[in-house]
Amino acid sequence: MLFFRSDEERVSFSLPLGEGDPGNAVKALIAYCKEQDLPLVFHSISKEMEAYLNEYFPGKFHVEYIRDAADYIYETQDLIELKGRKYHGKKNHINKFMRMYDWSYEKVSEENLQECLEMLEKWKGENCDPCDLEKHAEICVSKSSLKNREMLGLVGGAIRADGKIVAFAVGEKITEDTFCVHIEKAFADVPGAYSVINQQFLLHEASDLKYVNREDDVGDEGLRQAKLSYHPAFLEEKAVAFYQE
Repeated sequence: MLFFRSDEERVSFSLPLGEGDPGNAVKALIAYCKEQDLPLVFHSISKEMEAYLNEYFPGKFHVEYIRDAADYIYETQDLIELKGRKYHGKKNHINKFMRMYDWSYEKVSEENLQECLEMLEKWKGENCDPCDLEKHAEICVSKSSLKNREMLGLVGGAIRADGKIVAFAVGEKITEDTFCVHIEKAFADVPGAYSVINQQFLLHEASDLKYVNREDDVGDEGLRQAKLSYHPAFLEEKAVAFYQE
């Protein structure tokens, strides 16, 4: 079976993935951490994973849920149709954009990839402090996702306004009924660009799926308010599990 190890903040592991016996895999990891003098910590623990640990390792794991890590899950059609008073402001932004610009939606392809990369580089210059290593790492991930989207099983969409790419998004189908948006970038000085890519990407790439996961807010208050403003159907909570003797 496969574990993912993270050294971010602390050493932690994913629960085992694969077709083997997860119980035996966890026991092997417990032994490994003892040998390495490491505390055993599991990250990204869901309610179902917590139930598994409680059933097969009763009393051995202390679980703490982290609000900053909760994924925002929306009804896909809600974000496409934007019906009702609660989405009135979003709809106005989109309508204004559509009046102001000669625009189109395009799937990211080899024909427009370089334009998307150039748009990302300009976005980086406008939004990334040279000392913000985390933001620069995010840009590297975005570049790699665009360039290697097919190999990674990702799809991308872009908005062109008055001949220029002003927004793009990258995501994938992650379950039978859920699409996940991993990356979304738009120019802040193009009114409505974020609202339009949000809507159009789902309309063209995920309209047949019930839910869209727009991931967490990493504790950023501005991002949290933006995600809440789209009225999530629910939050998918994630936790950290600490092994205790």
